[in-house]
Amino acid sequence: MPRINLLPWREELRAQRRNQFFVALGAAAVVAGVLLLLSYFIFDGLIGGQRDRNEFLKHEIAELDKQIEEILQLENSKARLLARMEIIEQLQRSRPGIVHVFDDMVTVMPEGVFLSSIKQTGRRLEMVGVAESNTRVSALMRNIDKSEWLTNPDLEVVEVKPIGGRGGAGPKASEFTVFARTVAQPGEDEEEEEGE
Repeated sequence: MPRINLLPWREELRAQRRNQFFVALGAAAVVAGVLLLLSYFIFDGLIGGQRDRNEFLKHEIAELDKQIEEILQLENSKARLLARMEIIEQLQRSRPGIVHVFDDMVTVMPEGVFLSSIKQTGRRLEMVGVAESNTRVSALMRNIDKSEWLTNPDLEVVEVKPIGGRGGAGPKASEFTVFARTVAQPGEDEEEEEGE
């Protein structure tokens, strides 16, 4: 005899499939949540590592900036020291020359010529003085021309004035201003000569 199942088997099958679907859906949601959480931790770790590297690089860049600043300060100090050394070397080179110039000034001055001031700018000398006559000033310029330490005499001013401020009746003297150049020593800059 055939067996007839009168139980509601279709509804049980549907309920069973629905339960399987919800279990699968729950499992998929759990797996998706785990994957999402795992990917979050992985990316957070990567971002944190990159932040650490960035902070390290910023710190190193700041240290390098400090070192660069120190190097620039050292280079400025070095440039100042080199400039000072150059000035000292120029003074050392010119030291014997000025001694010779003053020694030569004694032989260049004719009798009756008196200097009131001497000023040196670079290699240019400015001599201001008084002479008994214009011929004495001319003799001074000839002597400068013959000198081995002085050259290029140039007369700027000659004024004949009475001595002691008395009117025109008393003795007279010639007040003069003469320019000359010192002879260039070996090692002296020629730029200095051109710059005057």
